Amino acid sequence: MFYRKNVGAKERVARLVGGGLMLLCGLVAFHASPLGILLAVSGVVSAGTGLIGFCPACAMAGRKPL
Repeated sequence: MFYRKNVGAKERVARLVGGGLMLLCGLVAFHASPLGILLAVSGVVSAGTGLIGFCPACAMAGRKPL
């Protein structure tokens, strides 16, 4: 691995659930409008950081996992 995990276990679950809900709402509730697509992409990024356990924004801020 080329990175150190900086997202804790509870936060990983929250990111996966929240990202999935954002993706679902973006595609279903907003009918894939530009706002819905933006929300869906944000959900994919959030779920991806939860899946791999690394968040680049948290790394730049120097945040450590709890």
